[in-house]
Amino acid sequence: MVAPVREADQLLSRTGLSLAAAESCTGGLLGVRLTDRPGASAYFRGAVVAYADEIKRTLLGVPDHVLRCHGAVSAECARSMAYGVRKLFSVDLGVAITGIAGPGGGSPGKPVGLVYTAVAGDEGASWVEEFRFVGDRAQIRTQAADAALELLADTLSRDAWGTRRDM
Repeated sequence: MVAPVREADQLLSRTGLSLAAAESCTGGLLGVRLTDRPGASAYFRGAVVAYADEIKRTLLGVPDHVLRCHGAVSAECARSMAYGVRKLFSVDLGVAITGIAGPGGGSPGKPVGLVYTAVAGDEGASWVEEFRFVGDRAQIRTQAADAALELLADTLSRDAWGTRRDM
């Protein structure tokens, strides 16, 4: 199996698409993982660490009703963050992560380890995945960054954002 960051790097380099990231619980880890790859500047434009809801709202354009009705840790928020960073950086793809890395902050409905990743493209195309990771804070953050990279690679492996193809 190819490491998620390597696969995403290869696919982004091959397709020529541009990318920006919006992160919450990973605090910039996704951006670090992407920029650790030589040549990432060919596709990676930047990232926003939107740790506070106010930044999600004002910088990324996450609607008030999404935060109020679904919360910052939700599929809807992840999708909005991905679209918002895509628009902010004027790129082809936006990737986002939001979740609860712990050790505190969880609840019965939203436990520690709950993470949403999202990828947004053009014409309203988007994909969101939910995860329930187990481990300490560092492990959850690492798993979340890997999951976002896997979703990104899977998205890039689809013909015209549709059926998965073998690369």
